[in-house]
Amino acid sequence: MAKDVISGLYEIKGEKIVRRRKFCPRCGEGVFLAEHRDRRTCGKCGYTEFKK
Repeated sequence: MAKDVISGLYEIKGEKIVRRRKFCPRCGEGVFLAEHRDRRTCGKCGYTEFKK
């Protein structure tokens, strides 16, 4: 992954690193869900959750 992509997934608040996106509930930690306008999807397993 490029450095700018990785820095978009995490945020530094004080002395803590905070994840900006959700992990895939099927694949587990380390696999982020892609953010789309109307849904979140996992590129590894195909899991999709729709936004309200």
